[in-house]
Amino acid sequence: MTDLVFLKSSYSGAGENCVEVAQIPAKFRKSSYSGVNNNCVEVADLPCGAAVRDSKNPAKGHLAFDSAEWTAFLRSTRDLS
Repeated sequence: MTDLVFLKSSYSGAGENCVEVAQIPAKFRKSSYSGVNNNCVEVADLPCGAAVRDSKNPAKGHLAFDSAEWTAFLRSTRDLS
C-alpha cells in the first residue's frame, strides 16, 4: 500500500489556509459476494481503508470508508451470516 500524497489545490490562495487534494490510487475488484451477472459491487483497498462502487456506473464515483468504518462494516455483515 502506498501513502496518499496530498497536493495544494490550484484554487487555494497564497496563505496558510488552503485545500489539499489527493489522488486515490484504487484498483477495484468484483466483490466475492456478487453473482455471475454484471450487477456487481466493486471494492478497492485504500491506504486508509476501502472504497466501494457500482460496477454498472463506475464513473458515478465511489464511497470511501476509513479503516475503522470498514472494519465495523465487515464485522457487522459477518455477524449477519
